[in-house]
Amino acid sequence: MPVHQLTFAALVVATGLALTACQSDAGGTDQSKASAAPSAPSSSSAPGASGSDQSGANDGGGKKSAGPGSAAGSGSDNNGASGKCRTGELEITAMDSTIDGDRDGTVAVTFKNHGGRDCTLAGYAGVDLKTSAGSLPALRTGQKADSMTLKNGKSVSFGINYPINASGGSGVRVTGLLVTPPNETKTVSLAWPGAATLPVTDGAGSSVKVGPIGSAGQGG
Repeated sequence: MPVHQLTFAALVVATGLALTACQSDAGGTDQSKASAAPSAPSSSSAPGASGSDQSGANDGGGKKSAGPGSAAGSGSDNNGASGKCRTGELEITAMDSTIDGDRDGTVAVTFKNHGGRDCTLAGYAGVDLKTSAGSLPALRTGQKADSMTLKNGKSVSFGINYPINASGGSGVRVTGLLVTPPNETKTVSLAWPGAATLPVTDGAGSSVKVGPIGSAGQGG
């Protein structure tokens, strides 16, 4: 009997220890869960989202500042500077402007700006007469050639002076007029409105003169 009582007592003690260990494990699990729960609020995800919002605001601000920058660039149009007049922006015409009694004949060439913007002209136009003897380039008179702004819808003219054929001979027949605006490469072909012929020269150079822009009737 004493041996059986000791064995039973030992079993009771062992069972008690096992129950205590189980309770300890369960308590540890609960504590770990409890400690994990507070870890969510300690996350920096909210500040991170706020930082992302601030970054987006900066990007938006950058794009807005680029708009005014472009507007400032386009404001160069307000500086008074105009681009050169292009051939396609000009309506080019020619008319006889010879005055009775003049020693030379005069043709006035007019540039009318229909390009929808103001543009600049400076110097001399290129002028060639088409004749039965070939192309005859006009020489510049040497007058001062100032730069000017040609307002949209406005016109300016220059003069071409040529010798009148008073020799009684057939002379050199003029068949057309080629005009190239200053600093341009595109040429316009016009009918020649002046006298039908030029006197035959000795080939010492062109007898046709062209004045600068704004010199209609003043060339020669």
